[in-house]
Amino acid sequence: MDAIVFRASPAFTIKTTKSISLSRSQFSYGRRRRITDSSRNYRKPSKVESTGSGDDVAFDEAAYEADRLRLDAEARKSMAETSERASSDEDDPGAWKWAIRNRVWDTMEAKNIAQFPRPVHHRIPNFVGAPAAANKLSGLEVFRMAKCVKVNPDSPQKQVRFLTLNGGKKLLTPQPRLRTGFFSVLESLMLTPSTINEACTSIGVAKYGRPIGLDEKMKVDLIVIGSVAVDPKTGARLGKGEGFAELEYGMLRYMGAIDDSTPIVTSVHDQQLVDDIPVEKLLSHDVPVDIICTPTQVIFTNTSIPKPQGIYWDKLSPEKLGQIRILRELKNKIEQETGQKLPCGPSEKLPPTAQRR
Repeated sequence: MDAIVFRASPAFTIKTTKSISLSRSQFSYGRRRRITDSSRNYRKPSKVESTGSGDDVAFDEAAYEADRLRLDAEARKSMAETSERASSDEDDPGAWKWAIRNRVWDTMEAKNIAQFPRPVHHRIPNFVGAPAAANKLSGLEVFRMAKCVKVNPDSPQKQVRFLTLNGGKKLLTPQPRLRTGFFSVLESLMLTPSTINEACTSIGVAKYGRPIGLDEKMKVDLIVIGSVAVDPKTGARLGKGEGFAELEYGMLRYMGAIDDSTPIVTSVHDQQLVDDIPVEKLLSHDVPVDIICTPTQVIFTNTSIPKPQGIYWDKLSPEKLGQIRILRELKNKIEQETGQKLPCGPSEKLPPTAQRR
C-alpha cells in the first residue's frame, strides 16, 4: 500500500508512506493450528492428536467450545454489572444505551420471540424469524452483487453466513470478540456439502477458515452486522455494549477493504426497531446501518450519520488494548513506523472476555 492514514480522531491524523505489515502468523488460530501454552485464550493446552502431516494437529472442538462458553459467560456477567452500575448513575454517559438495550432484551423474552441461546440479555439476540430475515437480506441487490461479505459471528446471522457460502461468495467473519486474533476467510470451494453448515458456526470458522492479517489485500463489498436495537428512521444502531463491531469496522477501514460507500446491513426482529436513539449522543466510532432486514420487511434508512473513518485510538482504554493482542501489535507497529505515539483513551472496567497475552 502506498499511503496509510490512521485517524484517531478528527484532530489526530498520522500519515505514512511506508507499508505497515503484520504477518498472518501473528493473527492465526484457525484450522489445524497447534494449541500451545502461549495461546492467549486457553488456560492450559488442549489435547490434540497428530494427523501425521508435519506439525499439523487435529482441531480440539471440545476444548475450543468449552473455552468459548466460559469466556462468553464471564463477559455477560461483567456486562450485567456494567449495565447495573450505569442504570443507577444518572450521570453515566452510557446509561441511555443500557436502558434501551435492557428494554429490548426484556421485551423479547417477555413476548417469547427470543431464540437459543437464552436468555438473550447481553447478547446479539437470536430471534424467531431470523432465517426469514436472512432470506430477505439475500434478496437485496447489494447482496446478490457482492463477491465478499463480512458477517458477524452471532447466532441470528448464522443463516446469512450460510447463504453467503452457499451462494459461492467469500465469507469474512471475525472470531468471537476477536479472541483468536482477527478475521478468517471461508469459501465454498474450501468446504464440502457435509461441512458447509458447520462452517457457519464459531467452531467451524476456527476449523475451516483461513486466518488473515491486516496486510491482506481484499475488498469487502457488503457488511452484515448484528444489533440489539436499531432506529429505522435514522439508521442509528446499538450493539450489545462491548464495541467489537466498531473495532472490526475500524480495522477494515485501516486495511482499505471498505470505505464510506460500503453498505452496512443488519437483520433484526421487528420488536428490535426503536425510535428513541438520540443521534446527537452517538460517538464517532458508532456504526450506523444503511439497510434493515426483519422477518416482515426491508427498510432503507438513508442514514446521514457519518461512518467511522478508522480506529479511534483516543477512545480505546488501556484495558481494551490489553485484551486484544492485534490492537496492541498494530499500535506498536504504527508508533515504530511513524515515530509518533498514538493517544489512548481513559481507563475503564471491561468485560473479562479473555486475559489475552
